[in-house]
Amino acid sequence: MDTGLLIALIVVVVVVVIVIALMLTVGKKARAEKHERGRVEAGHHREEAKIRSARADSREAEAEERAAHARHEQAQAEEHAAAAKQERRIAEDRVAQADDVDPDREGSRRRR
Repeated sequence: MDTGLLIALIVVVVVVVIVIALMLTVGKKARAEKHERGRVEAGHHREEAKIRSARADSREAEAEERAAHARHEQAQAEEHAAAAKQERRIAEDRVAQADDVDPDREGSRRRR
């Protein structure tokens, strides 16, 4: 084999090895950068999720507070309605008593 050809072959092999090594290094670097971009993006998503979760917690607490207030108002309204009903019954009883004792009222017990 000719020495020049052997040197050329060795140079080609060395160049091929260098190119392969560079490709592997570039590939690893590209993968590392891609992973880092993924980590950064995941961090952004997590931060947004944290903010949205806090906002949801706040809105949920506000809704629960409003519901409690509404239940309180409903209970008060029911109490007022019951008191009004009681007053109505008392008023009707008083009218009936007045009718019973009124001498000018037909069907009064006092007229008999």
